[in-house]
Amino acid sequence: MPIGQKDSSAEGAAKGATSTLGNAAGGLSKTLGGVVGATGRGLGDTINSTTGTKQAGDGLQSMTGGVEDGANSVGKGAEDLGKGKK
Repeated sequence: MPIGQKDSSAEGAAKGATSTLGNAAGGLSKTLGGVVGATGRGLGDTINSTTGTKQAGDGLQSMTGGVEDGANSVGKGAEDLGKGKK
């Protein structure tokens, strides 16, 4: 296709749908990861302050932080695919 010409074929439509779905899936994944991470930090702090021990609360925070990081990574990958990046 010549430079500057828009793709109006089925391939162009598929790319647009893939972009929309990738961005939506990426955003949702990152949002859910953020919710899990924030919840874990809050519960961990509560456990630490009410029990007087740090092991259980810190363990929970570490575990949910890992879930948050993983979800952010998956979300970024989905968004990158939606943008046509590899």
